[in-house]
Amino acid sequence: MNLIDYKDVNVYQESQLVLQNVNLQIGEGEFVYLTGKVGAGKSSLLKTIYGEIPVKEGEARVMDYDMTSLKRRHLPELRRKLGVIFQDFQLLTDRTVDANLRFVLKATGWTNKLEINQRISDVLELVGMSTKGYKMPSELSGGEQQRVVIARAILNRPRLILADEPTGNLDAETSRQILALLRQICGAGSTVVMITHNLNLIEEFPGRQLLCENHQLTDVTLQEREEETTEEID
Repeated sequence: MNLIDYKDVNVYQESQLVLQNVNLQIGEGEFVYLTGKVGAGKSSLLKTIYGEIPVKEGEARVMDYDMTSLKRRHLPELRRKLGVIFQDFQLLTDRTVDANLRFVLKATGWTNKLEINQRISDVLELVGMSTKGYKMPSELSGGEQQRVVIARAILNRPRLILADEPTGNLDAETSRQILALLRQICGAGSTVVMITHNLNLIEEFPGRQLLCENHQLTDVTLQEREEETTEEID
């Protein structure tokens, strides 16, 4: 089943057309890289998926939602079913890691204190931060903060995770660790769509690659497979 299904979608950043005639299908359990130069439309495309930028032209479905007619009041419902990982973390700096996660759970309808505590414990253990719940974000390294952001994104067991350059501000080794963690989460059943400029990471952790270039979205992986098939026939 496709979690994302776009047909002839035009993506705008304010009034400027950044991507034209986007045809995109992403299924359950896929790991997909979005690549391309700065300003090519990667982040704008991601924002249409979580409803930050409305889709006005074409057909667009994300999970069970028609993004062309989705009302603002239904956005929180959609966003509870997906996780977003930001490059600049966007953690609440005035409270601990534990309190950051608690805030999200309460905001998305969790009320049972024991269940909240258990879920926080589970996600922090998964991302390797089980001993850091009492820390403030300012006391953590960039890589540790990104792990907390990933923990926050998976709190509600989302079917879809959108990651906007999650390794952009991290050193090479930390980037590898973060990507390995995202691949692990994907392996457990979540679909991951990740923006990256780091082609070395794609080589090390292969996945489906989509390229934003010249206002077009191209499936590079599909193109490579077709070229290999042609070479075999020749």
